[in-house]
Amino acid sequence: MYLSGQPSRPMSVKRIVQLQYRNIVDAAAASLAGVKAPPEGWLRTVRTALGMSGADVAKAMGVTRARVTTAERAELTGGITLKSMQATAEAMGCRFVYAIIPASGDVEDLIAAQARKKAAAIVDAASKHMALEDQQLPDDKIAQQVDRLARELALEMPPNFWRDP
Repeated sequence: MYLSGQPSRPMSVKRIVQLQYRNIVDAAAASLAGVKAPPEGWLRTVRTALGMSGADVAKAMGVTRARVTTAERAELTGGITLKSMQATAEAMGCRFVYAIIPASGDVEDLIAAQARKKAAAIVDAASKHMALEDQQLPDDKIAQQVDRLARELALEMPPNFWRDP
């Protein structure tokens, strides 16, 4: 395999693996793009949709009704554990699924934004030094350099890529 637009350069195993992981994240992001947690939380929403009472769920779990109420409230505050979400979902005959997806767009968008941020900082620093020597580039040339460097950084992703400049 070769990097797109560069047929003379074979892809490394690391790059192939990274692209496979990107595909997984992007597929999840595409599937979940419009999904938002309901205001009452998933546990209460699903329980209500199924027509189950808190007592029904508690009995299926072998816990008290108060524990189900506590779990539903904890979900709303972010204090519930994954284990509790899974157990409650299973008691309702459901499957608990969680995902971490890019806030907007896909993995490539996040990488491009970080590359642009780093490139802008690098070019800005170089421009300041050039200005001190009265060799400042025009704005359009600076923009070109930022674009070029951002593409390069996104492709290479050096070890300090995610560290702020």
